[in-house]
Amino acid sequence: MNNETYPGIKNKEKEYDNINHPKHYVNHLSGVECIEIARHFNFNLGNAIKYIWRCELKNDKIDDLKKAIFYINDEINKTAIMQEKPNEKM
Repeated sequence: MNNETYPGIKNKEKEYDNINHPKHYVNHLSGVECIEIARHFNFNLGNAIKYIWRCELKNDKIDDLKKAIFYINDEINKTAIMQEKPNEKM
């Protein structure tokens, strides 16, 4: 993806480091860092967002999408169990 795909959106490259702000999380076309969005969701959904977010920015797109599916499926299963047994804690 590049800025020509989305006219009017400027890619705000932020400073990054491999530990606190890896490039594949801060170099999104929106200029938003992944954690700024993912932290508002539970563990499974936050991780799914993370893997979807970075899949275009790393060389392992298929693996990242499979990981996102794993977390989404886990959330579906967890939600189904909670709906069947609403008084049980997970």
